[in-house]
Amino acid sequence: MLDHTDEAKKAVLYRMVMSDHMCPYGLKSKDLLEREGYTVDDHHLTSREDVEAFKKEHAVETTPQTFIGGDRIGGFDALAAYFGKARKDEGATTYQPVIALFSVAALMAVAVTLLVLGTPVAGRTAEWFIAISMVLLGLQKLKDIEQFATMFLNYDLLAQKWVRYGYIYPFAETGAGLLMMAGVLTWLSAPVALFIAIIGAFSVFKAVYIDKRELKCACVGGDSKVPLGFVSLTENLMMIGMAIWMLTKLWGGA
Repeated sequence: MLDHTDEAKKAVLYRMVMSDHMCPYGLKSKDLLEREGYTVDDHHLTSREDVEAFKKEHAVETTPQTFIGGDRIGGFDALAAYFGKARKDEGATTYQPVIALFSVAALMAVAVTLLVLGTPVAGRTAEWFIAISMVLLGLQKLKDIEQFATMFLNYDLLAQKWVRYGYIYPFAETGAGLLMMAGVLTWLSAPVALFIAIIGAFSVFKAVYIDKRELKCACVGGDSKVPLGFVSLTENLMMIGMAIWMLTKLWGGA
């Protein structure tokens, strides 16, 4: 393999560019090469005949294909690996979805606080953060309720006894979060949140810390790669704390 730190950085790229299809991986390959400082000799394969002829000539099964210094590097994944930027295994564990979700929830809570109270941070910011997090988490589950309910059955104790609970849960979480955001019907939203969170916390604790099972968490949807454990437990504890706080305010006449 050639040293890709040489001054003369030139690459040849063959990719599909047709009237009805432009290969996204071809565009990503071109972008990656240019970001690495390469001059790209960009060859467009403008018809299916061109594509098939190219694949036959170079004995490859896919396009795009990149060549550097006369050596074939391969498609986008191979090119990324060549530059030490190989993509993670699609099935690998990741916390990225929850980090993104809670970060956005925090920023939205600050934005709402600024809009309503005229200051970026106030006592209600934490309340709005948890309520918004509940809504965003519920939305992730609502994207594909069937898939969520199936994954949820792996560990939720109530869903294992009553399967329909897995289909109700996303609506209950989202609805309770919306009511808490608005500060209305606390007598309904707080008990609902408390109920689902207590069951959720106990279910996660039993599955992970007692039964020692290694499962994926359905907290951000049925296609989640987030491991069941600390994040899931934290989500439920946050809801429990929020529900108790809201009930305390309600009973205190606040």
